Amino acid sequence: MNDDTFKWLAIALYFLGMLMIGYYGYKRTTTGEDYMLGGRALRPGVAALSAGASDMSGWLMLGLPGAIFVAGLDQAWIAVGLVVGAWLNWKFVAHRLRSYTEVSNNSITVPSFFENRLRDRSRLLRIVAGLIILVFFTFYVSSGMVAAGTFFQGAFGASYFTGMLLVAGITLAYTMFGGFTGVAWTDVVQGLMSMVALIVLPAMAIAAMGGFGESLDAIAAVDASATSWIAGASFVGVVSAAAWGLGYFGQPHIIVRFMALRSAKDAVAGRRIGISWMVLSTGGAVLLALLAIGYLPTQGINLAEEEAETVLLRMADVLFHPFIAGIILAAVLAAIMSTISSQLLVCSSALVEDLYKVVLKRTASEKAMVLLGRLGVLVVAVVAAVIALDPGGTVLGLVAFAWAGFGAAFGPIIILSLYWRRLSAWGALAGMATGAVVVVVWAQTGLGESLIYEIVPGFVACALVAVLVSLATARPNEEIDNEFEAALKQADAWKEPEPTA
Repeated sequence: MNDDTFKWLAIALYFLGMLMIGYYGYKRTTTGEDYMLGGRALRPGVAALSAGASDMSGWLMLGLPGAIFVAGLDQAWIAVGLVVGAWLNWKFVAHRLRSYTEVSNNSITVPSFFENRLRDRSRLLRIVAGLIILVFFTFYVSSGMVAAGTFFQGAFGASYFTGMLLVAGITLAYTMFGGFTGVAWTDVVQGLMSMVALIVLPAMAIAAMGGFGESLDAIAAVDASATSWIAGASFVGVVSAAAWGLGYFGQPHIIVRFMALRSAKDAVAGRRIGISWMVLSTGGAVLLALLAIGYLPTQGINLAEEEAETVLLRMADVLFHPFIAGIILAAVLAAIMSTISSQLLVCSSALVEDLYKVVLKRTASEKAMVLLGRLGVLVVAVVAAVIALDPGGTVLGLVAFAWAGFGAAFGPIIILSLYWRRLSAWGALAGMATGAVVVVVWAQTGLGESLIYEIVPGFVACALVAVLVSLATARPNEEIDNEFEAALKQADAWKEPEPTA
């Protein structure tokens, strides 16, 4: 067999495994809540790896290594910001959100939680939140499909269109039928594959280069400033990169994992597992990109800047037997597909739970709700695929826009809803809309590249407007106060000492 045959065999085995897990999820899905939230029965390890895998996507395997390969270690401030942001999210949001969403009328989506928590009778808050999810996630899903097309171009020389459709089709199949359970368990497998690949690849590269010291010498010979955290970086640039961490508080596909935990107590174990995975995975991606700067030229490979996002694929090719390289390539697909599937599911829940049932005022049986959820996944996937036909930018650029949109529109509202009882429905609505608009305008006018990453002004604007409008519109509400206290008590109940006999 030739090299590509070995690689295709590894990819085919991976695809088969994902479809089998999707079938497992299909057999365990009977109700709308099962399809959208897995019956709130997610173990902490599953939640942590699922959150990490659905978060990192093709950015971890393609975008981040590509950026560091081109510009050096100063691009790694993004990874630092993300690790810090993820830790803060698990520490301060996870346990409270798990309890509050259950106490507040068993909310199973982020928009429904906003509506129930703030007693919004107008339904506007839920509708606007649902629309924001659909708009930004469509771009986010599209970025995953762009990554898939780029992957197949770089790995096999196949057409962008073929690769995009193949990955989109497999991901769509297991997401449509497996629902939340199928997506969560495929995320676990995909997250582990990505982490192992990002540990093994740098280790093999260091061995091939003769050791760590020799590796540093080889990197310095090509670009002496590549290993500097600050060379070529400005203060504003570092702030922009680290500010990616702000986005965690508002990412629906991540925080929905908190809502699906078995209990608030599980957030502690989830945080430890999730942050360990993140440190190993992002650290591996950063190290691999730096090693590639010194190693690829010795193999006669000189990547142009537009090819930089394929750096991991090139390293796998030169370091491993084609079948093992195929498994590494499958890990790249795993990172891409885990995020697409999670985002498709959240989009589906927004369409069905937050728009169909609210705008059309329709109710349906549990069986019909599952069917509608699957149709929602299909619709969003098709729209995202159409956008991805003309990528028009890097994977990192598309992800950056969607990440900022969610972080600025939802992040401050999530935090305020969990920690400030005076947040009002009108304050949340005004803040959410302000954050989203600021991100769009900031990005479209180019200020995100020339001044500071759009998540920073968007996040600040959302928080400021939400607080000011809430102070002007909030009215005493005993029902909200009692629910706030009940949610807080349930969130922290596991910390209380056991009563003595």
